[in-house]
Amino acid sequence: MKTQERSHRQGTSTAGDMRAIVRETYGGPEVMRLEQVPRSAAVKGEDVLVRVRAAGVDRGVWHMMTGLPYLGRLAFGIRKPKDRVLGLDLAGIVEAVGPDVTRFAVGDAVYGSGRGSFAEYAAAPETKLAAKPQTLSFEQAAAVPVSAVTALQGLRAGKVREGQKVLVTGASGGVGSYAVQLAKAYGAHVTGVCSTGKVGFVRTLGADHVIDYTREDFADAGPYDLILDIAGNPPISHLRRALTPTGTAVITGGEGGGKLTGGLHRQLGALALSPFISQRLTTFLGLVRAAELQDLTPLIEAGKIAPALDRTFTLTEAQDAIRYLENGQVSGKIALTI
Repeated sequence: MKTQERSHRQGTSTAGDMRAIVRETYGGPEVMRLEQVPRSAAVKGEDVLVRVRAAGVDRGVWHMMTGLPYLGRLAFGIRKPKDRVLGLDLAGIVEAVGPDVTRFAVGDAVYGSGRGSFAEYAAAPETKLAAKPQTLSFEQAAAVPVSAVTALQGLRAGKVREGQKVLVTGASGGVGSYAVQLAKAYGAHVTGVCSTGKVGFVRTLGADHVIDYTREDFADAGPYDLILDIAGNPPISHLRRALTPTGTAVITGGEGGGKLTGGLHRQLGALALSPFISQRLTTFLGLVRAAELQDLTPLIEAGKIAPALDRTFTLTEAQDAIRYLENGQVSGKIALTI
């Protein structure tokens, strides 16, 4: 694909209007609307202005939209959203760069995490961007950053090693679909847990064994050296029963726990218990960083991992995309074409 001529357009004025998905209050998909809004008048510091070609849709966006759990509003805005425009993951072309940017120039194809990616233009810190893998479309690339980086950081937090037995719960979701592939790339024997209708999909990701949680208890198929528990709700005691005596469980995300904290109570409970037992129970804060994106790129270009892109929506179909996500229909990831 041809890109525009490269140049360092530092601090360039980019005033004008753009289409964007905005909302003024927390709520369901009905609070979202498509509007013409002003785009940034200047690009400062280490920011990169990206002409967004595609944006990823994931649970993080859902949490930002709904303001749930309430604890998340400490970051999103207490009474109303701090940021009107939704979206995090993006892939596109660099439109302008701030004066402190050193790794990118106008015309570069990039992917990563920014602010308000459900729009024609979005700003992103240089530290959260990397060169887009040449083997991916913009839609595929936009489906990578948050989910794949979270999967990679989770496996690293668990100190995954070749030959281990690894269990991935939520294996058919955005993070889980990457976790299965990455664990296989590390040389692990991988078991994925999912619902009945997604067993075949998880097998296509390369899982050695797939458990339908509606029919089988994953603890009965253990023990496992490492469990990556993604957006699940099994009690800590149940995770421990599925582990070897010195195994590790890494908890990220979570369901249940009410509107106040979501699944955070399990992470806190695991951290409090871990020092007193032989098993290791831990969690981590997933943050998109250029370093992890750069680690993922060669794996993607070598064909060792690939975005499992369920389907794409247009920007005008953003409400439909969120509803599709809410209904649990997604296998892997979805993206908006912009």
